[in-house]
Amino acid sequence: MRQSTSAVSGQAISLTPHRSTTPRRPANRWYVPVAVCADSLGMALPTVVILSLIGTAHPVHQAVAITVVWVLVGLAAKRYAPWTWDEGAPVGPVVRDWLVLLGALAVLRTVFGLGEPPAAALAALCPSLAVTVVCRKAIHRHILAVRRRARGLRRVLVVGEAGAVDAVVGQLAERTDHGYVVVGACVLGEEDLLSGVPVSARLRVGAPAAPDEDAAPVAEAAETLGADLVFVTTGRNMCGDRLRRLSWALHDRGRRLMVLPGIVEVARRRVRIASAAGLTLLDVSPPTRRGLPTLLKAVTDRAGSLVLLMVLAPLFALLALAVRMSSPGPVIYRQVRVGRDGVPFPMWKFRTMVVDADRMKGDLAAANEHDGHMFKLRRDPRVTSAGRFLRRYSLDELPQLANVLLGHMSLVGPRPPLPEEVARYDEVEMRRLSVKPGLTGLWQVSGRSDLSWHETVSLDLRYVDNWSWTWDMTVMARTVRAVLDGRGAY
Repeated sequence: MRQSTSAVSGQAISLTPHRSTTPRRPANRWYVPVAVCADSLGMALPTVVILSLIGTAHPVHQAVAITVVWVLVGLAAKRYAPWTWDEGAPVGPVVRDWLVLLGALAVLRTVFGLGEPPAAALAALCPSLAVTVVCRKAIHRHILAVRRRARGLRRVLVVGEAGAVDAVVGQLAERTDHGYVVVGACVLGEEDLLSGVPVSARLRVGAPAAPDEDAAPVAEAAETLGADLVFVTTGRNMCGDRLRRLSWALHDRGRRLMVLPGIVEVARRRVRIASAAGLTLLDVSPPTRRGLPTLLKAVTDRAGSLVLLMVLAPLFALLALAVRMSSPGPVIYRQVRVGRDGVPFPMWKFRTMVVDADRMKGDLAAANEHDGHMFKLRRDPRVTSAGRFLRRYSLDELPQLANVLLGHMSLVGPRPPLPEEVARYDEVEMRRLSVKPGLTGLWQVSGRSDLSWHETVSLDLRYVDNWSWTWDMTVMARTVRAVLDGRGAY
């Protein structure tokens, strides 16, 4: 039996047909008009209200002009393209577009004498920025809800070798935050698919006997299955001139083609398409490790932890009293954890277990409910009554704000592992230690202890390779909801 190859989904290069003859419109066609209307209303209504309050002349006319420029900026930046909703609703692009809008309005005012003074324009547009961000996030949440009900999905036909097709299907099946569903496959060769996807056609391995040999079966399969687009996985049997001819055939029939180059978990902003000597190149920028973003993250960590320590001081006193009264022993539990680049550090948290809990861990090892290197029990007998409450709402982690202030940790990042866990890490898992561990992270906002070890590592590696300051802000905002929900915390 054949072994499935590594995942090959990830970034897809979209090749759009030159003729607009697509026979089937995708079910998500409402995204664009709804997004444009939401952006227009989100910009126009607050702007006209603020301009009216500050007594400007013709506030409605100015608000309409500003809104038109705002939508044009969004169109120029391709913010309304369907693929943008597959990456969520990040704040960064909205802020960049907003800054471009301010620049455009400044140019219009200078050249044509239009608009209000800069201070008035800024006062009018600040509320609009906040409203636009909220609207876009609301639309994205609705899109995700629709997708989880298996609606509004684009039907995909996958073309490639059997192992690559299985990898694509598996990668897409792991998550529900994308807009694709695989309805069939055209497989190169006679190998069977392990994923269970129906095989619509078998293509020749090696060079086709005729230049257009692939065109008819792939196009017929797409037509029969009602596929909105075709995914093609590259490999030694599907590349170069063969892939080029297949794209011609599909485009001439009004079908869209997306080429999967084989990289996974790389954010779109890190990928740039270039060309040389007729070759299409993917320029993948390295993960951010230095420069202004890291400086901004460090400042946010120190300032944020200091402010939170001062604001939460009364809560710290109450929690310390609860820990002291629940069981004998110290209030703060000190434990050695492994930080960035494998450097150990002392991590602090409110004690949630009995004093001799570490010595009891060996006796409970056989009852471990986690499938990875971490030790987790839903009903751990070592946890005190106050500890259960603290763990459910992650209040026991608050003393780690001091670790953030001292530079051991960051506000957002992978959770810091124990030395004995790191001793069992493989090369891939060791990459979790490429950044500072975090007080919160994707693990906390995605299910916490309910996640498998594979899911935990995948989330951490996604963060390590693609983090940004705006993403950190989003994770911290989602943490509040995850903590109040309490799921996966034990």
